[in-house]
Amino acid sequence: MERQHHLLRGIPVLASLNIKKTVDFYKSKLGFNRVGYLDDNYAVIARDHFVVHFWKCNDKIHPEHTSCYVDVKDIDILYKELQAFDVIHPNGKLENKPYGMREFSILDHDGNLIKFGQELHP
Repeated sequence: MERQHHLLRGIPVLASLNIKKTVDFYKSKLGFNRVGYLDDNYAVIARDHFVVHFWKCNDKIHPEHTSCYVDVKDIDILYKELQAFDVIHPNGKLENKPYGMREFSILDHDGNLIKFGQELHP
């Protein structure tokens, strides 16, 4: 039996200690320019084709143990853009990985780790 293709995309749902501060961080530091929903307990924001949801939590253990991975193009340009906002993780500088990706990572103000990667082409 042939399997149908039902899965369209994944959207991370990350923890936030303060929804409005989180949205401000993603807008001012990471260039997110679309807000689909925002209240004190939940937010949906986007930049380009990347959508992320945030839920309100009261324990920093949740964001500090959460991450997501974002496929990008023109990673060197994005890296320079985000480097100017001093959000690059100290151990997440831009580099080529042995598994065929060029990637870097950032930490948001709550501790969520966001990894950005672009496939290396031979």
